[in-house]
Parts: sequence; structure tokens; C-alpha cells
Amino acid sequence: MAATKTLAHVNVPAAQTWNYLRINDISFEVPVPTTKGEVLARLPRLFDAVETGVGAEAASWIVSASGDSRYVEVKAGTHRAEPIVIDIDAATGDVRDTGVLVREGAEATVVVAAHGHADEPSTSASLLRIVAERDAVVHLVEIVALGKGAQHLEGVGIDAADGALIEVRQYALGGDKVAVGICTNLAGRSARLVHDMRYIASGSEQLDVNHLARQRGRNTRSEIVTSGILADSAKKTMRETIDLIHGAKGATGNEIETVLVTGDNIVNKTLPTILCDEDDVAGNHGASIGSVSPEQLGYLADRGISTTEAEALFARAIFDDAVIHAPEAISRAAALSRAEEVLGSEIARDVAEGLGLVTDGEDA
Repeated sequence: MAATKTLAHVNVPAAQTWNYLRINDISFEVPVPTTKGEVLARLPRLFDAVETGVGAEAASWIVSASGDSRYVEVKAGTHRAEPIVIDIDAATGDVRDTGVLVREGAEATVVVAAHGHADEPSTSASLLRIVAERDAVVHLVEIVALGKGAQHLEGVGIDAADGALIEVRQYALGGDKVAVGICTNLAGRSARLVHDMRYIASGSEQLDVNHLARQRGRNTRSEIVTSGILADSAKKTMRETIDLIHGAKGATGNEIETVLVTGDNIVNKTLPTILCDEDDVAGNHGASIGSVSPEQLGYLADRGISTTEAEALFARAIFDDAVIHAPEAISRAAALSRAEEVLGSEIARDVAEGLGLVTDGEDA
């Protein structure tokens, strides 16, 4: 049996608060990285300064466990049509360390797809650091669609210069234990973040999320919208922090989360936080949690839709959105495969057919 170690502080929030709720971080049991004497590729020193939401301890472990690192540069003023894909297979315990430099005025799409399940407990991980130069546009799509027996660490750090636009779509669709941490540093004037996350956790799954937007530049903008479903006895912790740093005059940050509960034994913890060290700024946050109302269920029942079927419609909407926004085959297949596990093969095929991904006689 492989030796393991404990990462005691994963997804550490920007401010240590509410210790009595045990919401400040989470621990992970992970394999001890092995070294074989090879000369390994490392990222340029530029990426050392990029803060990631998963925390320094977890980031260091991912770098050590990954072996080689991958570096991608998008040339100034170009539009890279082909997505930069980070493919992570839970069955083999893939660990990836990736750095992407998007030069001035360039545009690129980055995809992180973590998928599969393991016959024995496995740990997979990805550390992605992105530097977006002046007026660059970055589209990031993350799909974590793991099955039984798999735990996963997902760390992202993004630095955005003047006028850069960062668009993030995150989908946490399953995994026994999943930690997703992202830090976006809006360092430049008028840099913008548009961040949309959707998740579903069922059974005894545990999902831990850390969203951090540091707004340093003047007139920066951040919009973080999160929605998800908790079913059965799933556990979820959500930390959402907007940090309005001294000097960020004219900055605006908004964050909101909506949670739909369909199980009787779920555990939901949400910590929305605004940190402020500047007077000429605006920050708003909120969170709501609830279940499908009796009136809504009654309305659907009158039309022949049961409570179970109604709840499945909400879950399907998350998978529909993931498949629609998956920009290439690997992430799309990951979302569809997980949809089949959660919703059943008939509904998964219906999702694929509805999007024109299969035709009669073909497999989804």
C-alpha cells in the first residue's frame, strides 16, 4: 500500500473566521510523491507569484506529485481557436501542473476535464495558473465529473492585467470528495471577472469550494454566481470572498449563491465574505437555501410530474448547461458520462440528442 500524507489546510479562505463552524479549510489524505531522479520540467518563475484558491500546501503537493509541468503561451494579438485541454483521468490518479500565458490582446479557451471512477480509492489533481496580459481574454471551463471511489483537488490561480477579461464556467458534477479552489487577481485597471459555477452533490459525496476575487486595480469588476443541488446525505462547504484592496477605487464586486435541497440529511455551509480596505467601492453578497415548494410540486403533480421527476428536472438542467458549454469532446464526454450515472442512460441520451450530439441508432 502506498504511503500517504495529510494536507491539513486545503481551500484556506482569505480571512480566518467562524472557526466554531469548522468552515475555514478542509484536510485531504493524499499519496506521498515519489522521486526517481529524473530532471523534471518546471514552469517559468513568473507563475510562482500566482496565488491559487486551493492553498499553498495543496499547490505545493500538486507540483511535487505531477512530475513534469506543462507550459502554453498564446502569442500577442492572436485568437487561439483550439482549446488548451487539461485531461485528468481519476482511474489512473492523474496529477497535472499547468501554466498558461496569454499575451497582450490575445484570446484563448482553457478546459479542465476531470473524469472517470476508480475500482480502488484514488486521488487526482490539477493545478492551473494563468497570466492574462493587457486586454487579453480568457475563457476557462472546468468540468469535474468523477464517479465512486475518486477524490480530486482542483486549484486555479489567475492574474489579470489592465483591461483583461476572465470568463469562468465551473461544473462540479460528482466525486466522493472534491475540493475546488480558484483565486482571480484583478491587478490591472478595468480588469473584469465573470464567474459562473454550478454543482450537484448526492449520496455521501463531499464538495468543498473556495472562490476568491482580489480586486486591486481601479474600476475592476467581479460577478460570481453559484447555484447547485444537494441531495441525500451530501455535504457542501462554499466560501466566496471578494477582497476590495486599498487603491481599487471604483471597483465593484457581487457574489450570490442559490442552493436547492432535495435530501433530508444534507449538510450545507456557506460563507459569503466582503473584505474592504477602500472607500470608493461597492461590494454585495448573498446566499439562499431552500427546497421545491409545495405549491410548485402541486403544480407539477397536476401535470403528471412526480416529486422525484421534478427534482430530476433541476439536476438535468445542470448537466444540460455543462454539455452546452463544454467546448470540446473530452469535457463533453465527461459531462455526459456522469449524467448517465446520476440520471440514467435514457435521460443522458435525451440530453445528447437534444443538443444534436447523437442521432437515432448511435450511442451517446
